[in-house]
Amino acid sequence: MRSRYTAFCLLDQNYLLQTWHLSTRPKEVSFEAQQQWLGLKVLATHFGKQEDTQGQVEFIARYKIHGRAYRIHENSDFLWQDGHWYYTQGTLFGE
Repeated sequence: MRSRYTAFCLLDQNYLLQTWHLSTRPKEVSFEAQQQWLGLKVLATHFGKQEDTQGQVEFIARYKIHGRAYRIHENSDFLWQDGHWYYTQGTLFGE
């Protein structure tokens, strides 16, 4: 999760696509040019241990666009496959 957040900060589309599960991966990732990421707070993890094949991460990511602050509160699902964790989908929490 932290590495994907960093990839968003760095506008690293290649890394995001490589860590996105093939079953849900988009063709491309678009970025807001004026978006400034401010921080990531992991609130909880569920499963995702060495013996697990899936996991979830609940997080809040904060950012600004044109001076206005926003936040994403999401529960992200991951799948362990071929020795790697892959993002599959996220569910947003209502704020």
